[in-house]
Amino acid sequence: MKLSTTCTTLLLASASAFTPSQKPAYSTSLQAQSDVSRTDFLAQMAGVVAVASAFPGTANAAKYGAIGASSPGVLDPKDAIVDSEILASSVVQDALKSVKDYLALVGEMKKAVAGNDQVNLGPVLRKQFDFGKLRADLNTLNTAFDEDTQRGTDRLIRGILQDLTEIETANAQKEGIERSSRRVATLNTKLDKVENAFNQYLAFVP
Repeated sequence: MKLSTTCTTLLLASASAFTPSQKPAYSTSLQAQSDVSRTDFLAQMAGVVAVASAFPGTANAAKYGAIGASSPGVLDPKDAIVDSEILASSVVQDALKSVKDYLALVGEMKKAVAGNDQVNLGPVLRKQFDFGKLRADLNTLNTAFDEDTQRGTDRLIRGILQDLTEIETANAQKEGIERSSRRVATLNTKLDKVENAFNQYLAFVP
């Protein structure tokens, strides 16, 4: 698959990015290299965290755990109402394919980390997970669901975007310093989270 080949090429090119013997091609300032949509999203997330801190009773809404399939307002996929005509449209089918491709890419990144815990995921994240396109694909697929279902899937979409931002942070590493076992564990946890989030979202598609 072309997408998988591209991902593999990017990962191989950065496989030893954090080893002390080589100068990494990756900056610790991921956000400085990101597009405006990514910057805007981070600013919004900062606002969510600030509001959650001010109102402890709703603090869970700013955490990943409250943006999953078990969170309030998210329907069970089997109860979702899907417009089959909209789902069958070419634009929605293209978006569905893209979302499945994103999920496959997460699997490729997990395999890469398992094979080399010093691999730099930055090139793949920046090239394959453009926040503007990712958000558009998720929202386009979302149009196939009824309003009640969308209230829950909207939360899952926000969770996916948040998880990918956290993966960028977990992936960042200072030049010439190997990624510690603790940071490797954190990165794997973040990858598991976003993989689960994509699977939860796709579960709404019959």
